Amino acid sequence: MKTVQPIQSFDKIKLLADSRRMEILRLLMDTPATLTHLARTLKQSPAWIRHHILALESGDLIEVGEVRKTGKVMEKFYRAKGGAFLLQEIILPKSKKPAVIFSGSHDLALEEIAEHLSKHVTMLGLPVGSLDGLVNLRQGLCQISGSHILDETGEYNTSTVRHLFPDRSVELVTLAHRTQGLLLAPDNPKGIKKISDIVRTNIKFINRNAGSGTRLWIDAELKKQNIDPSLVNGYESSVKTHSEAAVLISQNKADVSIGLQAAAHQHGLDFIPLFEERYDLILPRENEKTLSPLLDYLQTSNFRNGLNLLTGYNASHSGEQIQI
Repeated sequence: MKTVQPIQSFDKIKLLADSRRMEILRLLMDTPATLTHLARTLKQSPAWIRHHILALESGDLIEVGEVRKTGKVMEKFYRAKGGAFLLQEIILPKSKKPAVIFSGSHDLALEEIAEHLSKHVTMLGLPVGSLDGLVNLRQGLCQISGSHILDETGEYNTSTVRHLFPDRSVELVTLAHRTQGLLLAPDNPKGIKKISDIVRTNIKFINRNAGSGTRLWIDAELKKQNIDPSLVNGYESSVKTHSEAAVLISQNKADVSIGLQAAAHQHGLDFIPLFEERYDLILPRENEKTLSPLLDYLQTSNFRNGLNLLTGYNASHSGEQIQI
């Protein structure tokens, strides 16, 4: 089976910005070919082809796979170094302060952290959910991630991180413990009291995106209570953040969702607590130096005092390292 090769060098991506080189590379992904074969296929001269072949070779995107002798002529058969290529380059702002990308589960406290640290580091958010955030971290698409994945043993994040990073040294630091529950319209007009009420036909549910820690909890809880997701009106409708869910309920576009107590409070919603979770930040140890302003800030009383102002947040373990 041929493999997909990631490209994480901007110089290599620039090579493929030329449509002619991209066309040659795509042909060589399919079948090895000589300069003559490529010239005939593309209706160009061998010298024209050779110019682009040399560029692709310099970028380590193609190689000579075979040399055949036909009479007195030696023919080189070029081939691509991958069955396909995945472009993975993020373009960051150019400034004197470092820019870091956070990708993972949405968290309200991170917005305050980013604002506080703006003089030292530019934090850019890519909220995709806990699981996809860790995958992005593994693939080098971000420098730090945030997660609240509960495993079967009742532990948060550690088993998932061990599974995804068996060969890399990573650090888990607790950001906060947070309360999640039912987000409801003010005065709870539909009389929703528990998770099983979301199957009622007059209830419109708004789900969280697949791979998010909240969605993983929802699916596990529905399974535990033997609730068929297909019976939940709105199960297929999802949003990426707690704030988005709260806004939809405040606008009467949905009746209930699962989310943070802090989001309910910010949007004037009713709230029924269901569970408390541990939310951790995950970063490769090679990123510690760049992220030191953030890690140092977690240890300050200023951060803890601000965090405790968010309804449903508990800062008593903030900044603690978790062994994995």
